[in-house]
Amino acid sequence: MRRLLTFTLVGLVAQTIDGSLGMAYGASSATFLVAAGYSPVLVSASIHLAEVGTTCVSGLSHWKLGNVDWRVVRRIALPGAVGAFAGATLLSSIDGDVMAPWTAAILFGLGLVVLLRFAFGVGGGMRRRDLSRAGGAGLGLVGGAVDAVGGGGWGPIATPTLLTATRMSPRHVIGSVDTSEFLVSIAASAGFLLGIGSAGIDATVVLALLAGGVVAAPFAAWLVRILPTTVLGIGVGGILLLTNARTLVRLHELDGSVVYLGIVGGLVLAAMYAARAQWGSQASSSSMSSATSAGS
Repeated sequence: MRRLLTFTLVGLVAQTIDGSLGMAYGASSATFLVAAGYSPVLVSASIHLAEVGTTCVSGLSHWKLGNVDWRVVRRIALPGAVGAFAGATLLSSIDGDVMAPWTAAILFGLGLVVLLRFAFGVGGGMRRRDLSRAGGAGLGLVGGAVDAVGGGGWGPIATPTLLTATRMSPRHVIGSVDTSEFLVSIAASAGFLLGIGSAGIDATVVLALLAGGVVAAPFAAWLVRILPTTVLGIGVGGILLLTNARTLVRLHELDGSVVYLGIVGGLVLAAMYAARAQWGSQASSSSMSSATSAGS
C-alpha cells in the first residue's frame, strides 16, 4: 500500500509540473523509477502507458480553459506520434546514453534562452513567426523520438522551442504541447507493446502514476491560466536548467553542489529582476493614469 501511494504521489507531482509548465512528467517520473531499480525500457513503457490517460485528461482540461491552439496541435501531434512510435520500436537497439549528453546540452541552452527572454527581456524584439508546417513536422518528429527513447522529452523539446521561435503566449504553448502529447503517448505505447509486449511492465506502477496524474491534470491546467507570463517563462527555464545539469555534471565530473547552487541563485536573481521590472512598470502606468486624470 505504501508503494502504491508513493507512485501515486510521484504521478500527482509530475503532472502538476507538466500541466502548468508544459514539461517534466516523463523526466520527473523516469528519474524516480530508474532510482527504484527499473530498466530504462520498462520505465519509458510504463510512463507512456500512464500518459495515455493523463494527457487525455490534461488536454481536455486545457481545451475547456481556452489554453489550446488547435492549428499548432495539428502540425506537431501526428509527426510527434510517428517519431514516438519509431523511437519506441527502436529503443532496444539504440544506446540512449550516447545521445544523452548532446540532448542535455541542447536543452540546457534552450533553458538559458527561455530564462533570458522572459526574465530579462533579452531577444524580446526578435521577429517571431507562426509555426510552419515544415517546422511543426520537424519539431514533432524529433520531440516524439527523443520522448520515447528517453522516457521524457516531448515537453522539454517542444515547449521551449515554441516559446522562443513563435509568437504564442506561454499558456497556449503549454496547453497545445500537453494536448498533442496524447497522440504521442498512444504511439509510443503501441511501439513498446509491439516491441517488448507487456512482460515485465508493472501494472501497479502504471495505474498509480495514472491515478496521480489524472487528479492533478485539471488543477495544473487552471494554474497555467492564472500564472503571469514571466512566472511561466522562469519556471520553464528553471526546470530545463536543473534537470539537464545533472547529466552535464556527471559527464564532466563537476562539483554538483556548486552547479546547482549557481543555478538556483541565478533563478532567484532572475525572479527578483523580473519582479522589480514588473513593479516599475505598474508604478509608471499608475503615474501616467494619475497625470491623465489630473489633466482632465
